[in-house]
Amino acid sequence: MADLMAVVLLLAVTAYTCAGGTDYGAGFWDLTAGDAERGKRPRWLIDHAMAPVWEVNNVWLIFVFVIMWTGFPTLFQAVFSAMWLPLALAAVGLVLRGAGFAFRKVARRLAERRLYGAVFACASLVTPFFLGAAVGGVASGRVKLGTEASADAWSNPTSVMFGLIAVAATAFLGAVFLTGDARRFDAPDLIGYFRRRGLVSFAVLVVLVVITLFVTREDAPHVWHGLTRGVGLAFGIAGAVAALITAWLLVRRPGGWARASAVGAIACAVLAWGMAQRPYLLPTSLTVAEGAGASATLTWLAFVTLVALVIVVPAVVFLYWLDTRGDLEELSEADLRRGGESQGGRAGTT
Repeated sequence: MADLMAVVLLLAVTAYTCAGGTDYGAGFWDLTAGDAERGKRPRWLIDHAMAPVWEVNNVWLIFVFVIMWTGFPTLFQAVFSAMWLPLALAAVGLVLRGAGFAFRKVARRLAERRLYGAVFACASLVTPFFLGAAVGGVASGRVKLGTEASADAWSNPTSVMFGLIAVAATAFLGAVFLTGDARRFDAPDLIGYFRRRGLVSFAVLVVLVVITLFVTREDAPHVWHGLTRGVGLAFGIAGAVAALITAWLLVRRPGGWARASAVGAIACAVLAWGMAQRPYLLPTSLTVAEGAGASATLTWLAFVTLVALVIVVPAVVFLYWLDTRGDLEELSEADLRRGGESQGGRAGTT
């Protein structure tokens, strides 16, 4: 049961990386879009693409915390004790990001919209970096039972590279999805705009991954060995192939298949990291069996997971499906005026 819930935890992390990562990537491109005039069109697309789904993506993060806290309490304690600062900064960024995105849509003054937009964009860069840095600290083996918080736990070479990879991966996902959204919203000028950014972020991601392999060989040897052989290597190769397919599709005709292959590439990368750590939750110091909670707790957690699969996952998938069909677009002022006129017309005939 412990191994099963460890797999569920890894899948939940993968889901959040892909779903939440796409939103973080959109925020990254919001940050780099330029001044108000030059960035008006890209930010318009980002707002319309993110509005229906940005909140629901955090469901996966909550699921990760629930599994860690209840299923692997020792892991939860060790990670949050040693990594409280980067995780706190990521949490602050998460809150500010959501607030900035929500408030900039309703702010009436230009200065307020710019302020909230800057908060949203900067937090979209800070949050994935610190989350990635925390994961890098775990992968490097610096987090052990009883480890006290220190800068070395999350500012080491592996943490820095994992943080940069997290930012590049989210930028890659965001650009691929926004390229498809540009086609869906009939914005041909933005198709090429985000296609180029998708290819650039892909190239940056490849460079960072290669550098990380050299860094982890010395700084995180257990994970490096797992990534260069066995199941970890298989997932790594699958992720590389999927990323190349995504780049090819971006050049040819970006759309649904490019999104699927981009998600597959990032998902395989996360799974490769998880498989590389086997059988450890904390490399070389805490195995899955040692970090698992009571058997009764794991049994109930498995039951709750099954309920979530039956209830939550179909609802989320349905929401994504409605979004890709364009059924969740916000009403425009013209729509509201037409609605008011039709109601007035009906009132006049009664």
